[in-house]
Amino acid sequence: MIEGTCKPGFERVAETFEKNFETNGEVGASVCLTAGGETVVDLWGGVAEPKTSTPWKQDTVSIVFSCTKGATALCAHILASRGQLDLDAPVVELWPEFGQHGKERVTTRMMLDHSAGVPALRAKVKGDGPYDWTYMTERLADEEPFWVPGTRNGYHGVTFGWTVGEIVRRASGKSLGTFFQDEVAKPLGLDFWIGLPEEIEPRVAPVLPHVYKPEDMQTPFLQDLATNRQSTAALFYFNIGAFMGGGANTRAGHAAEIGAANGITNARGLAGMYAPLANGGGKLVDGRTLARMGEVSMATHDDATLRIPTRFALGFMKSMDNRRRSLGARLFGEDCDSVILGSAAFGHVGAGGSLGFADPAAGLSFGYTMNRMGPGLLMNGRGQPLVDAAYLSLGYKNKDGGVWAR
Repeated sequence: MIEGTCKPGFERVAETFEKNFETNGEVGASVCLTAGGETVVDLWGGVAEPKTSTPWKQDTVSIVFSCTKGATALCAHILASRGQLDLDAPVVELWPEFGQHGKERVTTRMMLDHSAGVPALRAKVKGDGPYDWTYMTERLADEEPFWVPGTRNGYHGVTFGWTVGEIVRRASGKSLGTFFQDEVAKPLGLDFWIGLPEEIEPRVAPVLPHVYKPEDMQTPFLQDLATNRQSTAALFYFNIGAFMGGGANTRAGHAAEIGAANGITNARGLAGMYAPLANGGGKLVDGRTLARMGEVSMATHDDATLRIPTRFALGFMKSMDNRRRSLGARLFGEDCDSVILGSAAFGHVGAGGSLGFADPAAGLSFGYTMNRMGPGLLMNGRGQPLVDAAYLSLGYKNKDGGVWAR
């Protein structure tokens, strides 16, 4: 069932990956690690399409939801590293139309750290809205902020892709997906797209959603979804047109450029994207930019959208230990609603539990993708144990303090 390679010293990762299939309900998945720029784990296994029993192969890819934000953020940082984008300048210098209703002082930094104040759209989004770049960027430009920009943060779960993505487009002269292909995916040889070519469709493993039971609807986030359709959480989750529900398994949902949510790749693609960032920046960004990418920019005890404590760098998640702070951890398992990494690490979780990150202090890059989504808002009991196994393999001792420590 499990195929691929695992270098000596990293057997713990392979054992954990296999255990996920044996006892944790994994259906199809991939995991990849690089250490010091060398691929030390590259494994895949299980079933990509349960209806046809199609196996998960070496080149199988799947939608990685918010792991896409890491790719979009990287595009912005590449432009900043080249001097083509000032993260602290008002975005109206590039995007004048955005400066409406009190958003005149919004910066790209605020867009990256989820403090720009437009985590959702209030008025109903048309069915094909998420597949229409101009429609979504015009709607966001006209949206009144949910709070004074920069004064707090709330996860911009889908809107991030069009706010940061439009800045990338205007600064580079290329669409977000084209820029990512030209400057990241092709140079690094990655199977990774924001806007999937039709010829890759046969390799895509469909998403298998996690279905919550009525008795599960107890967390602040799920309560907001169930009881207040005008809450930030509900607007973010439900008001995204045809992409909500089954859109992630459609050709239209794959072909569009949704820079917050519809990147398609596998663990090798995620680990490959972060590998240069774990080793000095490579040809992607300079050292000054790399240092800035990993620093905490915004944190809160109650994210306005996710309703859990969150910590963000500029476009990336930092280690978040909510094991004792989240009702979801008590309901769905200790690993839910957390992502526990090294203190220097930065990356991004995707809905259902996929993950990609770089840890420059450890020289580690990591990728995990799967088709069966799990519960909770961040990691769950399949992905976090793989992260733990990676750090233990590198000689780290514990995560008792909320980050992995040697």
